[in-house]
Amino acid sequence: MTADLQIRPRLVSRALLIRFVSIFGSAIGFYLPLSVVPLFAKQAGSDSGAGLATVALLLATVAAELVTPRLVARVGYRWALAIGLVLLGAPTLLLTVSSDVGVIIGVSVVRGIGFAIAVVAGGAVTALLIPADRRGEGLALVGIVGGIPGLLALPAGVWAAAHWGFTPVFVATAVATLLALLSVPGLPRHAATPKEDGGHGVLAGLRNPVLTRPATIFAAAAAAVGVLVTFLPLAASDQPAWVAASALLAQPAAATAARWFAGRLGDRRGPAVLLVPGVVLSAVGMAAIAFTGTPSLVIGGAVVLGAGFGALQNATLTLMYARVPAGGESAVSAIWNAAYDLGMAAGALGAGLVIGSVGYPVTFVLAAVVIVPALALVRRDRRP
Repeated sequence: MTADLQIRPRLVSRALLIRFVSIFGSAIGFYLPLSVVPLFAKQAGSDSGAGLATVALLLATVAAELVTPRLVARVGYRWALAIGLVLLGAPTLLLTVSSDVGVIIGVSVVRGIGFAIAVVAGGAVTALLIPADRRGEGLALVGIVGGIPGLLALPAGVWAAAHWGFTPVFVATAVATLLALLSVPGLPRHAATPKEDGGHGVLAGLRNPVLTRPATIFAAAAAAVGVLVTFLPLAASDQPAWVAASALLAQPAAATAARWFAGRLGDRRGPAVLLVPGVVLSAVGMAAIAFTGTPSLVIGGAVVLGAGFGALQNATLTLMYARVPAGGESAVSAIWNAAYDLGMAAGALGAGLVIGSVGYPVTFVLAAVVIVPALALVRRDRRP
């Protein structure tokens, strides 16, 4: 056992530490103004603009995620990451001089494109910096580095806007994101893939079941999270305010912890062993949240859902990276991140269509039921 530990490659290299800077910067750049921009639009007198800003951000993110590998193939990882950081951070400065709804939506679109480029290009180069036999653990560590600042920045932005106004939030967003540019030249100069579609581009990946199955499994759990974050505050409105707040904090906190555990276990036993537990925990947790009148079940369900979601986050991404040849990392990053965003959006949209007819508890149960068919995909994925 001692010998095994001695020959294991080093997990955290100088290049990975440098990469942490841009991960931190992009997380702050995305989450700090995420809930502030809708508030800004509403205060400017546009209730519709508040919703359109978030929709524009998400749609632009998904669309750009699927084409970013082409950009990476043309300019390389470092230039693509730099472009993403600029587009994510700089446009928020426009909101310090204009509150026009068209400007707000335009800024959201550009920021969504920037975030997509930063996440896909950055995720691809991150995969190259992590030793293959410690990829699960490495991705878990990266998830923590990006998850904690995001978790803190989301409420911090709302608090800062309420106490200091919108301008400091928008300026801080731009500064934090653009400062991260200083770290980009310190990343290794990996050559970009000569052609986007060399058998492992996005289009080829979308036709490849060994990649689409893990992505779909993860999207099913992401849909449940989309339902949770969108509708739990409304469903628990007759409970003390701390119930929904605690649940919304517990879910990402449990997911972050589960990613670390899943990464270490997956490196030793293979990430595929985590798929069934991840799906089951996600479904059970979402079903428990349906008991909206019982705070312990709501918060406990959020913890269980977070644990299952975190396990699937790590396991599916690790599996997908392991199933592509060198040069396919950006395509995997694009497909996985699109599954994440589309899953959350589909969950929120689908729940919104039925909630008026069946109510919140039944909707949460349906969200749990929708996860269960992912077990069939896990079974198919295990076949030779």
